Amino acid sequence: MNTGIIKTVLLAGALLAGGSSYAQIDIVKDGKSKSKIVLAEKNEINNAAAEIFQDVVYKITGCRLEIKNRGKASDGDILIGGAVSSDISEDGFSISTEGGRLVIAGKDNGTVYGVVTLLEDYLRVDYWGNGEFSLEKSGDISLPLINKTENPAFRYRQTQNYALANDPLYKWWYRIEQPSEVFAANYWVHTFNRLLPDSQYGKEHPEYYAYFDGKRHPGAQWCLTNPEILDIATQKIDSIFKANPGQRIISVSQNDGNNTNCQCPECKKLDDEAGSPSGSLIYFINKLAERFPDKEISTLAYLYTMNPPKNIKPLPNVVVMLCDIDCTREVSLTENASGQYFMKALKGWSDITDNIFVWDYGINFDGYLSPFPNLYIMQDNMRIFRDHNVKMHFSQIASNYGGDFAELRSYIASKLMWNPDRDVDSLIRHFLKSYYHDAADYLYRYINLQQGALWGSGLRLWIYDSPISHKNGMLRPALMERYKDLFDKAEESVADDAVALERVRRTRLPLLYSELEIIRTLPEKDYDDVARKLDYFESEARHFDNPAINERNNRALDYCKLYRERYMPTDEVNLAKGAKVIYITEPTRNYAELGKTALTDGLFGGASYVESWVGWEGKDGSFVIDLGEEKEINSVETDFLHQIGHWVLFPLKVVYSYSTDNKSYTEWDTIEMEEERSNMVLFRSVKAESDAPLKARYIKVDVTGTKVCPSWHYGVGNASWFFIDEVTVK
Repeated sequence: MNTGIIKTVLLAGALLAGGSSYAQIDIVKDGKSKSKIVLAEKNEINNAAAEIFQDVVYKITGCRLEIKNRGKASDGDILIGGAVSSDISEDGFSISTEGGRLVIAGKDNGTVYGVVTLLEDYLRVDYWGNGEFSLEKSGDISLPLINKTENPAFRYRQTQNYALANDPLYKWWYRIEQPSEVFAANYWVHTFNRLLPDSQYGKEHPEYYAYFDGKRHPGAQWCLTNPEILDIATQKIDSIFKANPGQRIISVSQNDGNNTNCQCPECKKLDDEAGSPSGSLIYFINKLAERFPDKEISTLAYLYTMNPPKNIKPLPNVVVMLCDIDCTREVSLTENASGQYFMKALKGWSDITDNIFVWDYGINFDGYLSPFPNLYIMQDNMRIFRDHNVKMHFSQIASNYGGDFAELRSYIASKLMWNPDRDVDSLIRHFLKSYYHDAADYLYRYINLQQGALWGSGLRLWIYDSPISHKNGMLRPALMERYKDLFDKAEESVADDAVALERVRRTRLPLLYSELEIIRTLPEKDYDDVARKLDYFESEARHFDNPAINERNNRALDYCKLYRERYMPTDEVNLAKGAKVIYITEPTRNYAELGKTALTDGLFGGASYVESWVGWEGKDGSFVIDLGEEKEINSVETDFLHQIGHWVLFPLKVVYSYSTDNKSYTEWDTIEMEEERSNMVLFRSVKAESDAPLKARYIKVDVTGTKVCPSWHYGVGNASWFFIDEVTVK
């Protein structure tokens, strides 16, 4: 068998119609056309449907069917488009061969989706993206009697995959849409500041913005009871709709970030009466929706607005975009406390509106290259959404190139968004066999072993996860050995199948990355073995186009470089290793206990603050390193983390002092730190040096933090963090 991108099997005279011996229509016979494609009406949708059908038939048979833009479809022809029955909903379709013609017609995008369904279900064609098909070549295509109608569970379906960036066919085949296609001018989420930029209005009109902690905060949310904002937003939205006449929905929604809503007396009164900060939001959005009765206004129910108001209902043309961002992902939404809390909100909203958009987070923002075994909970959640008046759905799953089963994850999400009652295990098995060929069984066992190990560990899976969190659970040493064995066998099974081997190797990247992450946290390790593993991961990462390792676009090759600099041994001795830490200002909450050893344990923290890092929230920090005895020192260096998405910012200033008795200190150096606004995860060392040796037993470190998020940050006005890991003294 040819294991190239198009699977080639010559089936002379075979029916590509599920094996039926009663062919209703011959499309191609002996490599020659028996049909033509006729468009009921020439438009973008019908044309896309016809071209997809024509292209795939050509790939199967080598015969390119004629497309007629208008005209009569004769017996044996293929009619694309036309009238549909009243039981066809948005994006639904019908396929029929009754009457001697193949007729594929749908509503909205449904005609294209009907063509794709015919190709998948009757011609056994799979499409993986970026030009990769699995199909069986034949000189004949015949179709049996077909009378099929399908409607999607959700009228709008959105998910993620790397192929969407450059492959226009992908969205058609997977029956998904992009926000820019539906939401006017791509205003689809977190639009407050885009509609009323604080750079334009903040200085002269601080009253437009949220009041809390005794002052207004330009850059935070809107003051939703200010009538001027309603008028300005109306004018802006009206101009957007006029500039985008084909689009009828726009998002007017809170900026990202929590607890930045207005608490002025007027807004607070509405929220108190509603029992939720969503009270003032729906009050405002309803007023806006009244001004656009023929359009839809979408808004977020997210973080502080997740819970519905008890005294006001959204108007029918208000779309509530409900987000389950705080839910953990190891089980479905009905099976743990975080999910059950969200379910109360979902039920509350579904009691007052049937126009709900759910944004579901099946993603690890901090670990695109980390295992994330949640494939089997997607179905339960989508069924829940369907049964609670959810009409639009975004399954946010990342599916970046090289990510954890990226292709499979998008495949399952798209299938279930169309029909949540599909057999998930059958979908997984079909995909694995079609995509990975002879390696399928090993990868199926890997998926299920890891899924069971997660459930057995009792640990949570969440959207800011790290392999290190699971090093004693699903990624414990014995299981890692088993996973490696399964991947070794998977690679061996397709050693002569270049395409499948490439896919298996790419799918292995999260396992390689996780191993390196876990190893660096171990106090004892074989550094020669670590170097070999790092070299291999680096070569694979380079081969697979340097994939992103997190949402912040940190890349695998940069990670490898940093790993060598940060985690591999050097010849220099750290005099502070194992030293006692005396806190003058205690770290925040659980970091106080971790801080007893983490600053001097010789292990540098990684991109996630779940291990090694010691944090202070909303305050400055101060501590003393006790070297145990007086020593001669030439430098002291402290390591800081920047992770803007978690409100972790570099501090403003670091002051180093030294002493021999812990009573009288001499200031060594004061280092002012530049403000950093990058979205990437960064590390910065702050160092004081002396040409001549200094005698000291005690080194004091005083850190001035930002304490609150600045106006440019979406946590504006709220407490910020700074994190320190290792202190190095030489």
